[in-house]
Amino acid sequence: MKVMVVGGGGREHAIIKKISKSPKVDKIYALPGNGGMAEDAVCVDIGAKDLENIVKFAKENAIDFAIVAPDDPLVLGLVDLLKAEGIPCFGPEKKAAVIEGSKAFSKDLMKKYNIPTAAYETFTDMDEALSYLDSCSIPVVVKADGLALGKGVIIAETLEDAKKAVKDMMEDKVFGDSGSKVVIEEFLTGPEVSVLSFTDGKTMIPMVSSMDHKRALDGDKGLNTGGMGTVAPNPYYTEEIAMRCMKEIFLPTMEAMNREGRTFAGCLYFGLMITEDGPKVIEYNCRFGDPETQVVLPLLDSDLFDIMEHVANGTLAEAEVNFADDAACCVVMASEGYPVSYEKGFEITMDGVDNVYVAGAKLSEDGKLLTNGGRVLGVTERGKDIREAIEKAYLSVEKVHFANAFYRKDIGQKALAALEKK
Repeated sequence: MKVMVVGGGGREHAIIKKISKSPKVDKIYALPGNGGMAEDAVCVDIGAKDLENIVKFAKENAIDFAIVAPDDPLVLGLVDLLKAEGIPCFGPEKKAAVIEGSKAFSKDLMKKYNIPTAAYETFTDMDEALSYLDSCSIPVVVKADGLALGKGVIIAETLEDAKKAVKDMMEDKVFGDSGSKVVIEEFLTGPEVSVLSFTDGKTMIPMVSSMDHKRALDGDKGLNTGGMGTVAPNPYYTEEIAMRCMKEIFLPTMEAMNREGRTFAGCLYFGLMITEDGPKVIEYNCRFGDPETQVVLPLLDSDLFDIMEHVANGTLAEAEVNFADDAACCVVMASEGYPVSYEKGFEITMDGVDNVYVAGAKLSEDGKLLTNGGRVLGVTERGKDIREAIEKAYLSVEKVHFANAFYRKDIGQKALAALEKK
């Protein structure tokens, strides 16, 4: 089969590497892909939001199956357009992708169906939002309603910071139209857990849990980023918590979307906080998380493409979905200055390191791999346990080089600390 993967980051590279092992897949196209994917897929220079040309390419090249990975094309309705042309897809339709596309929608959904989450209010008027903040407990969370490249969530430690966040979003439009509506939310405390799940709207199969590291600097300091590294499984996600999540959050979310006439088929991401009152939803994503995918998929023992076909066909209950019992660690190597400003164009060398997912790189005219983004690479290793996976990942990181390389030195340390407490 000829398969098209829409997207161009580390998540897409992880998906491509995994589906390339399926006996069903003969050829993979990545739109747009990146220079580091060239060995694994044919990269086509069509942007992920260029819906018209993506559909045109799929028709002209007789694509048998499409995997739409990023949030933007999903929320814009690419899956609907491809399905209308008879091309099977993995990914939710537009009406279901709204679960990530609008934080106000997702919060209202949880309130309506009693799915545990933080208390909140939604605002379209800036003055009302600013006035409401005066009555809030601090810290408080301010969220842009729409998509903002994973950066539209501000944890404000002071009232002044909270009001600045509202003004930045609603008045200065730092996230464009995504900040025209804001959600102001109670600040929850507890360990965070990411759980990706396969679902066709009838069956829900959670994948192995993971722990993301959002802050740029060691010790969870610095600015929020798209993710500086991950480990899996997450030691805070016990069997007891997993059972509660399935009963109180996962299945109720699937059923809520069905009742709203927005059946979700694809990968539904649950960002969770394990509070003193039990697990609560921080956020939903309508797709594989990045960089969670880079530790979750290496632990998948089953045929990913076969699972995706079952999801698309509504037969997920028949799929074989098995995960290994060992662990994985991904360390993101970024450009110095990320997530604010950084230089590009530095040559990347990898001394015998195979388990690298390329996020922000391009090929030069003479075939050299050059940095071309903030997050450049995700170096992933497996181990018999989290400690071994972390050690192996950092040994591999030492063999990867490019000028102005920057990475956290403490990925997975919170997970090790949690294991020591058990």
